[in-house]
Amino acid sequence: MARYLAGKQHLRSFADVRRICRRVDPYLGELQLREITGDVIWRITQDELKRGNQPVTVNRHLAILRNLLRIARDEWQWIEVIPKIRLLSGENGRDRWLTPEEADRLIAAATSHLQALIRFALTTGCRAREITGLEWYRVDLKRRTAWLDQTKNGTPRGVSLNNDAVEVLEAERDRHPVFCFYLSRRADCLEVDQQRLAYRVREGRDLGGWKSRVMVDRYAKFATEHLAVAAARIERGRRNAMSFP
Repeated sequence: MARYLAGKQHLRSFADVRRICRRVDPYLGELQLREITGDVIWRITQDELKRGNQPVTVNRHLAILRNLLRIARDEWQWIEVIPKIRLLSGENGRDRWLTPEEADRLIAAATSHLQALIRFALTTGCRAREITGLEWYRVDLKRRTAWLDQTKNGTPRGVSLNNDAVEVLEAERDRHPVFCFYLSRRADCLEVDQQRLAYRVREGRDLGGWKSRVMVDRYAKFATEHLAVAAARIERGRRNAMSFP
């Protein structure tokens, strides 16, 4: 586990990974790798369920343990065989789809300095950190594309901008010379972080995927033309085809 955690320190979710490793350590700390069998996994699963944990929580434990064992087998070659770990079924669905009317009420209820961020989140599927860290030099309004470097997995990606996203950016153009969405007060940053703005458009999950700025420059014209079709479907002027998760 110590070696596993050393290789995961770059993750933003490192604190959660470390917490889960500590959680399962009492089950495994005295065992050799070859002694971690399907029966051990079953006992961990049953004990955690008896503690009152929901399947989604237990699955996080199992996913970390499965990843650790696969690395020990495939990368470190410390063991040849590992138990097959299946995640529990019965997780509650996590998708939440906002209607256009709910989206309008959300924007109207937000403070004025957050309305632009929420509108941009709803129209692009971007996360809070991606939005607040977006700089003007990463935006090309002519190509209707933005390049994100502060993504969840650390891999830069491109986002196609529809009319609503462009409108939001145009309105924010003169507020700050560097950042597209400037938060002037610490309280603003905390409020954004609490809300997280994790409103993801279903098709937004596919809006991007480039590995570097070089690749974006090379393929932006073709890629954004394809992605623009999906991005245009959620414009405010096309409510009959718009849905928000």
